[in-house]
Amino acid sequence: MLATRIRPRWKSVALTTAAVLVGLTPALTATPAAATTTAYDDTYYADAIGKTGTALKDSLHTIISDQTKISYSAVWNALKAADQDPNNSSNVLLLYSGVSRSKSLNGGSTGNWNREHTWAKSHGDFGEVTGPGTDLHHLRACDVQVNSIRGNLDFDNGGSSVTNGGGSLVDSDSFQPRAADKGDVARMILYMAVRYEGDDGFADLEPNEKVGNGSNPYMGKLSILKQWNEQDPPSAFEERRNEVIYDSYQHNRNPFIDHPEWVEAIW
Repeated sequence: MLATRIRPRWKSVALTTAAVLVGLTPALTATPAAATTTAYDDTYYADAIGKTGTALKDSLHTIISDQTKISYSAVWNALKAADQDPNNSSNVLLLYSGVSRSKSLNGGSTGNWNREHTWAKSHGDFGEVTGPGTDLHHLRACDVQVNSIRGNLDFDNGGSSVTNGGGSLVDSDSFQPRAADKGDVARMILYMAVRYEGDDGFADLEPNEKVGNGSNPYMGKLSILKQWNEQDPPSAFEERRNEVIYDSYQHNRNPFIDHPEWVEAIW
């Protein structure tokens, strides 16, 4: 069952009223994600509800670490199911470019799609090992050439247009996804930061305010990722993807798709 979202009006009304009282026009900035409720709050997330900060992060880490791991070769078929184009069941939707491409065109050649590690596998040096290297909650189908352009760059705003990138931008030290994928990327990165805390033989992955993190187990920029989470709320595609991974593969969830407001509650 997909999440049922309840978005209270009081925040927007209060902000507008405050602006009127001081004679200002409300700033065009992202509004913090409103509180949500889901069908999983009384079961899957029961131990996390009502918590904030470190307590919330620790609780979510425990919850989502109960996970069925899959091999890297199994990721191909999993992505064909998780990233299926809702308008064409023979295709997958590609991250960054938004292109719909035949499921059969997976591989490493120009015109193919491959397996993009949104949290670059060099950031923490986990490679393609079963665990963070095969975690579907940050692996996405992606055009081979666009994937190569992104490389292991951190995420930030700005840059030049990426060829066939659907509006994505790149510069020497960062990558900006197209607008429709900004929130998706943010929630995938922050999932990884909660799931992998250094207690299972892998690096402790954490977001920071830098770009150019290289092989360090960090990914930036946190402030930008938080903005993207607000600007691009979870879509039906993203919510369906979360369900497919939970129901059919890993049996764990990305909590920031179900509760995008938990990003601000933790960071």
